[in-house]
Amino acid sequence: MKFIDLFSGIGGFRQGFAKAGFECVFSCEINSKCREVYADNFGEVPFPDISNINPADLADFDVLVAGFPCQPFSICGKKLGFEDTRGTLFFEICKIIKVKQPKVVVLENVKHLIHHDKGNTLKVIIASLEDLGYSVNCKMLNAKDFGIPQHRERIFIIATKGKKFNFSRLKTKFPPQLREFLDETGDFEILDKSEYTLIEYPRKQDSGLVFVGYRNKGTWKTGVRPNTEHLSRVHRQPNRIYSVDGVHPTIPSQETSGRFFVYFPDRDLVRKLTLRECYRLMGFPEDFKSYPSAGESYKQIGNSVCVPVVEDLAQEILSQSLLYDKMKELPSDAVLEHLSFMLH
Repeated sequence: MKFIDLFSGIGGFRQGFAKAGFECVFSCEINSKCREVYADNFGEVPFPDISNINPADLADFDVLVAGFPCQPFSICGKKLGFEDTRGTLFFEICKIIKVKQPKVVVLENVKHLIHHDKGNTLKVIIASLEDLGYSVNCKMLNAKDFGIPQHRERIFIIATKGKKFNFSRLKTKFPPQLREFLDETGDFEILDKSEYTLIEYPRKQDSGLVFVGYRNKGTWKTGVRPNTEHLSRVHRQPNRIYSVDGVHPTIPSQETSGRFFVYFPDRDLVRKLTLRECYRLMGFPEDFKSYPSAGESYKQIGNSVCVPVVEDLAQEILSQSLLYDKMKELPSDAVLEHLSFMLH
């Protein structure tokens, strides 16, 4: 079972699909620093520019995955299909799909894609894949439902040959507490009590977040009602502080200084998350090799995809027999071996 990894970043998709038993036969990423990290961890340097790929030169594969950037498409007087994607990076994905016709296509993007260009971007993406002969389904998935204590919503678009991918068959889990993913000891950056303010009566939100306070940033306080200081612009993310008894907010790519501070109620202590803990909150393995610059690493991990979400999708692609022809080609003992792998 083979896949190609487009807009691969530092390899979140590859981690998940490899854990589900897939083999990566091609990768592509334009960012040179991400390519360095990818090479350090997977032993291959991704192809640099998707627009220079000749699809006919690619080895055959079963699944195409891509955490692609979204751009507005021109839809004036057009049919919202394949032709509307010209001039965008998504069109480069479509060119590969048109030639290679993989059995499954898995695309990931930020939740804003639903509203991007007043919803037209998503319409064009779905119509384009349908034009290429695919059944398309999409859903917003949250990392906190897949065993990771991070409130991280991302849209996944899955195109298949034949029956649609059934998102309802994904087995979601009750989110663990953030503290379960944090180190007990280490060289931590601890905030002095004068540097933050705790609010009274914090409560767990529906998202699983427990907002407990904010870092003091010299905001205007005259005339501000008690317990509403955190609503000031300077106290919005990432200056808010969340309890380790809930989940963590989305780790963003824009926060290159890593200002992620969490509160330990049992110790009455606020400290910064370590870079390694941020990787852990994305499901990356402990031995994953990060970029030498911390700022670049925070950016890369914030841009990545949550590995356990991808792994569960890959497992479900197999479980729903969306690569059925591939399974038929395997000798019976290989099929049994694969089913045993799935069950364990």
